[in-house]
Amino acid sequence: MGTPKTCVAIYKTHHAADDAVKRLQKAGFDMKKISVVGNDYHTEEHVVGYYNTGDRMKAWGKIGAFWGGLWGILFGAAFFVIPGIGPLVVAGPLVAAIVGGLEGAVVVGGLTAIGAGLASIGIPKDSIVRYEESLSAGEFLVLFNGPDEDVARAAALLMQDTDHTGVETHEKSA
Repeated sequence: MGTPKTCVAIYKTHHAADDAVKRLQKAGFDMKKISVVGNDYHTEEHVVGYYNTGDRMKAWGKIGAFWGGLWGILFGAAFFVIPGIGPLVVAGPLVAAIVGGLEGAVVVGGLTAIGAGLASIGIPKDSIVRYEESLSAGEFLVLFNGPDEDVARAAALLMQDTDHTGVETHEKSA
């Protein structure tokens, strides 16, 4: 099976990130291995609130339609306020990595909660800094985690068929 890898793609808009997730879904990728991270605040799209109904989170407001659609196909959801980045919504298995890092007090070397979660799945610190800067700028991250061959296929699909600003693959060291 090999070492787990993670593909991270950056998108300028939630529409582009949503399109990427839908393309992965249509291509048959396991939706339990996809995470989306995005800054919740947009001047024209105010979310009024969030609530959790069992294993699904819902949101009110214009951007709530974007996140609400993702809650329907991704598993796990959280809302964090990260100093220096602002309010972030996270959907998918990255939520467990972030919470695990926080509960285990494994916030390494000045990383934020998001950074600690990314580090726990094998993202190197220099890339984490770049991803946090993207999030601070209002961009969105789409992550796919899995075995070599699946991550390679996901990266190829995201590079060719989506409006990304960058796609990288990272390997978790043993």
